[in-house]
Amino acid sequence: MAFLAVKDLHAQYGLTRVLHGISFSMEKGTITTLLGANGAGKTTTLRALCGMVRTQGEISFDGRPVAGRATEDIVRLGIAHVPDGRGTFVHLTTEQNLRLGAYVRKDRDKVEADMERMYGYFPRLKERRAQQAGTLSGGEQQMLAVSRALMLRPKLLLLDEPSFGLAPLIVRELFAILRSVNEREHVSMLVVEQNAAMALDLADHAYLIETGRVVLSGTSDEIRQNDSVRRSYLGY
Repeated sequence: MAFLAVKDLHAQYGLTRVLHGISFSMEKGTITTLLGANGAGKTTTLRALCGMVRTQGEISFDGRPVAGRATEDIVRLGIAHVPDGRGTFVHLTTEQNLRLGAYVRKDRDKVEADMERMYGYFPRLKERRAQQAGTLSGGEQQMLAVSRALMLRPKLLLLDEPSFGLAPLIVRELFAILRSVNEREHVSMLVVEQNAAMALDLADHAYLIETGRVVLSGTSDEIRQNDSVRRSYLGY
């Protein structure tokens, strides 16, 4: 049984349908990326997995049905979401933001150790632990958003455009840390990313979405070698 299985998923905002029967799956411990142009339905797919948009269809996670559950219940199952725009609490300090990431956890005694673990991955956040999050650079805010989500100790991390607005050097650093977290802690990741080349370097598997439907799927190497993907998304 797949760790995450999405079958015939439809989603809409009001009367506007965005997903038209999307289906995909991923295995535990892997990194999967969703590729596609703006407006293809990638962000809506992540929101649907979190119960943030009206859906029809089947979603199962770690053997349990997800569709129809409240967002907070889905978080408790072990799905953490890093939205586009980062969503940091700008008036709180870096440390307060991290503590908020652990708000649903019962094992309070392990939270301090996990904060130190996050500072190990992101040393810059340790230097700025008492600083208001709104005064951090864009790259630091993205690192804070990722580490806050990891404070939940999730089984699955959903990342929406993690490279958006960041300098290439910061993006490479962030993606290297994501790979390290995946390898060391076996956190599964589903990544929506405009930078197709970076996403395919990070991920094991990829799905190409066009107008709310999956039109291509395979390993990252297979997708990278597809002529239409190379022309449209990789630029060569």
